[in-house]
Amino acid sequence: MKEKIKFGSLCVKKEKFKGDIRPHQMPLYATSSFEFDNINQGIDIFTGKEKGLVYGRYANPNTSAVAEKIARMEMFGLKGEASALLTSSGMSAISTLMMGILNQGDKILTQGNLYGGTTEFFLKTLGRLGIETIFTDLQNLEKVDDIIKKDKKIKAIYFETPANPTLACVDMEALAKIAKKRKIKSIIDNTFPTPYLQQPFKYNVDFIIHSTTKYLNGHGNSIAGVIVGRDKELMETKVWQTLKLAGTNASPFEAWILGNGMKTLEVRMDRHCENAQAIAEYLEKNKKVKKVNYNGLVSHPDHELAKKQMKGFGGMLSFELKGGLKKGIKFMNKIKFCSLAPTLGDVDTLILHPASSSHINVAKELREKNGITDGLIRLSVGIENSQDIIADLEQAML
Repeated sequence: MKEKIKFGSLCVKKEKFKGDIRPHQMPLYATSSFEFDNINQGIDIFTGKEKGLVYGRYANPNTSAVAEKIARMEMFGLKGEASALLTSSGMSAISTLMMGILNQGDKILTQGNLYGGTTEFFLKTLGRLGIETIFTDLQNLEKVDDIIKKDKKIKAIYFETPANPTLACVDMEALAKIAKKRKIKSIIDNTFPTPYLQQPFKYNVDFIIHSTTKYLNGHGNSIAGVIVGRDKELMETKVWQTLKLAGTNASPFEAWILGNGMKTLEVRMDRHCENAQAIAEYLEKNKKVKKVNYNGLVSHPDHELAKKQMKGFGGMLSFELKGGLKKGIKFMNKIKFCSLAPTLGDVDTLILHPASSSHINVAKELREKNGITDGLIRLSVGIENSQDIIADLEQAML
């Protein structure tokens, strides 16, 4: 067949698919933009008269589909709907949401035992932009209410439960109730439990963020984050506009990988929980361990609260070795089976020393005040045989 166009043009033009194509798995939409049928449709989409895809930074079939699935997970069994936006990382989920709902002069109320990166972002980035962070004990509900009541500049309360890396819990329902009463936003990082083990919307929390890099993906091969909110109008205006203009969107490829990883979330989380419980019980009996932080242990101060809020206790735990920093470093250097990696939520067991890594830039006074001591070890328990994990921990303590 003789072509009507030149060879170079043939090379450039897209392929035409024939027939009814019905892929079993979600295809990867590796395109930066989307075509309009005509200029009138383009005008309607740009003016908001018609919904449609325009540019990959605004939305993409992969990112939209995966975000919608996470929103459905967070709302599973609950009435109503939620909106979600997929971002380039967990930190970009936090930064996008905060920049989207807060203004210069506003304040955030939070806890001192947050993930180190979150603490740094609040203090060093938001602080420079004129948004102040106030740290307090969020378990002291009377004090929380009093602080918010006296300071009208507080516009959001942000918390992790369980917290990273001490596994301390806060009462989501009570904090959300205070936030509603004082007309401020409540935000939770739900990365550790995932929607399978904990559903904050059940307790009227306004926003949920995840580092989907962790348990939702589960395989350590993708970095992304997500913001989920019940206020559809706010999500589709201020939050989405911030994502669009700041360029914090996830890529189609990262979304595609995440979508595949989420398929095994339930079975993975069940095994994570089972293994973590066995290891926590072993550590609690070990004479070389000073303290074990795991919500599944009756000895944990927040055991009952965790049991109320969570379907299972998760795969994260931390423990404090006797001997402080010197013992902690020696222990880490002797690990063989587990992986020394600064992340969590993978199928294999990951071990981290917070004082020399994730929390190294957090002031020692603030760190130790919240239980993140020099001898603390954080363990992201994988889905291997628990006896192999225990054997590695035991030999490293010798």
